[in-house]
Amino acid sequence: MSETVLRPGDDLRRPDVPAAAALHLRAFPAFFMASLGAPFLREFYHGFVDDPDAVTVVGRADDGRLLGVVVGTLDPGRFFGRLLRRRGLRFAAVGALAAVRRPRTAVRLLRAVAYRGEVPGDASGALLNSICVDPTAEHAGHGRRLIAAWWDRARERGATSAFLVTDATGNDRVNDFYRRAGWTLVDAYTTPEGRRMNRYRRSVLDRR
Repeated sequence: MSETVLRPGDDLRRPDVPAAAALHLRAFPAFFMASLGAPFLREFYHGFVDDPDAVTVVGRADDGRLLGVVVGTLDPGRFFGRLLRRRGLRFAAVGALAAVRRPRTAVRLLRAVAYRGEVPGDASGALLNSICVDPTAEHAGHGRRLIAAWWDRARERGATSAFLVTDATGNDRVNDFYRRAGWTLVDAYTTPEGRRMNRYRRSVLDRR
């Protein structure tokens, strides 16, 4: 068996999409997007491949296996508008299957499909949508290297700030990760479904 060494640097490529979806399921089995299933996640990750506003970084083991992936966009409104035009019918089809299996997800699914990066308050700059690392490779600094590589790449492409949102409740490990990685908690808000969300920000003015 090869050593587990995550090497960030490559962009997400089309052949990586099934592995990225499977990795997301392993990393976040109890979260909403995972509850929509692998077909929905494959459509989600496909949307970042070759998009002009997408910023993606993957990490691989020495044997080429995908061990980590982080995706985001320089212009959330433009990116998600284009995503709906390009893949909206596919999202609707796979989302309908998920809603049949779990009817309680239907309302949140509609909001997810219509999402354009909006959050309450002053949310400007690039958006980091998702980061996940294979659970077998956690606790070795891989996630911090991945998110640092994503931020470096976003800055190289002109971003001066970025933000992300994550659950505020029952999500201490993830919140701690973002703080340790140099992101600053700027505010919190509650979604229409009652989820409490934290918003983090990163800027070129940060000293870290």
